[in-house]
Amino acid sequence: MQLATKDELCSGCRTCQLVCALQNFSENNPKFAVIRIVGHFPKPGTYEVAVCDECGACRDVCPVEAIFEENGHLEIHSDICTGCQSCVAACPKGVIAMHATWSSPFKCVHCGACAEYCPTGAVYDADQFTPAQAWRITRDEEVAKAKTGGGGNE
Repeated sequence: MQLATKDELCSGCRTCQLVCALQNFSENNPKFAVIRIVGHFPKPGTYEVAVCDECGACRDVCPVEAIFEENGHLEIHSDICTGCQSCVAACPKGVIAMHATWSSPFKCVHCGACAEYCPTGAVYDADQFTPAQAWRITRDEEVAKAKTGGGGNE
């Protein structure tokens, strides 16, 4: 799964953050999320969605090489990680998280929960949908049409 974002569709509801925390940590706390929503104020209603784009900056700075590619995505291996947080500091999007209760940082594993539950389509699976289809991805009938190539205005 390749996650993509369309900032202009984001309402700032932060459902994606809550779902991320629930999916990955079984915590009802968006502070555990590794997807970021940044509000641009004083312009109300303008948000930026940040997800891991696998740029490799984290891997490049890891002094113990605890970050490497598995299943097409970069993963942090906690059994190797020393918890130095160099990767957290190096992430240009700020989507690697460290929490006081964790022994090592955590980054997006592209589970897709954020895209599945985003009510506006601001986060979507780019392997299945185009940016023009993003606003429809949470609507079952439109998802079926998009997957079968039928119907809808682009």
